[in-house]
Amino acid sequence: MTKSRITVSVSWQGSPVTDHAEKLERINSAFVGFVPHNQALGLDVTDFGPDMATMRLRYASHLVGNPDTGVLHGGAITSLVDAACGAAVFMRLASPMPIATLDLRIDYLRPADPGKDVYARAECYRLTRNVAFVRALAYTDSVDDPVASAAATFMISTPGLSVMQRASQGSRSGGAE
Repeated sequence: MTKSRITVSVSWQGSPVTDHAEKLERINSAFVGFVPHNQALGLDVTDFGPDMATMRLRYASHLVGNPDTGVLHGGAITSLVDAACGAAVFMRLASPMPIATLDLRIDYLRPADPGKDVYARAECYRLTRNVAFVRALAYTDSVDDPVASAAATFMISTPGLSVMQRASQGSRSGGAE
């Protein structure tokens, strides 16, 4: 059985975007600019591919769970992992459509390093007509020394507009790019 790969196709205002850096900028505009929770946490996409996404949670004192240790709160890391998993699903889809988290299981392996950004790299490894399956690792310096591992499932084609569709509509109606 072969794994089908879908090329990430990003367009903006009807024109295809071919440069990786420009695609990354457009993806960030959608994932961060149109998801208030991602924006409030300061999440950003740092890399993407046909079935994967890496997102960053910047270290911030207001996100620390224990002031004595300076370690980021597990809830902030959970939000990072969920967002990265969702981004990986969007990268795998042939066209943008609404999704929703069905299940997210996270195993915390160690505390995040105090004072450091946390990254989550997620891969959508299976896509069916209705459900996407994703695995992810959260880490600080190296994916080989993870803070947490995760497995998630997402419902495909939930009601409403996807982040990418809202971004496209916002640009046509004079909204933020």
